Amino acid sequence: MERIWAPWRIEYILQEKDKGCIFCEKIKEKRDKKNYILYRGRLGFIIMNIFPYNSGHLMVAPYKHTADLGDLEEKELTELMVLVRESMGILRRALNPEGFNLGMNLGKCAGAGVIDHLHFHIVPRWQGDTNFMPLFSETQVMPELLESTYKKLKKEIKRCKF
Repeated sequence: MERIWAPWRIEYILQEKDKGCIFCEKIKEKRDKKNYILYRGRLGFIIMNIFPYNSGHLMVAPYKHTADLGDLEEKELTELMVLVRESMGILRRALNPEGFNLGMNLGKCAGAGVIDHLHFHIVPRWQGDTNFMPLFSETQVMPELLESTYKKLKKEIKRCKF
């Protein structure tokens, strides 16, 4: 198995873990550009992952602080799926990926870094890029500064059907 070197993630791994919720804190700050929040909906929001598995790695989270999908109302679930769909559209237009990994890590044993606030990961993919799952072939990292990616994606928000 090839190793994936993603040195930018070491900062996340080694950082002191806050007792609060990163999603709740960022949404309260009202500093969207600094916090890489791309869009605020009525019930959820789109935010860039600052420790991405790939360029353009986005997350969609509800405003409601919960780890359980069962705690969300139908309208919250619906809006989250619309935000996931529109996130993919933003990424397609801005970065032209060849595919996507979509998913949630619910619970510590499932790999959740933020255990108490559920969120979707939307990871754009290109042939030969890195992956956050075990790999059995060669890999290549496609880095881009978060600020550059944020600007590209933010320009595409106006074309969304929220």
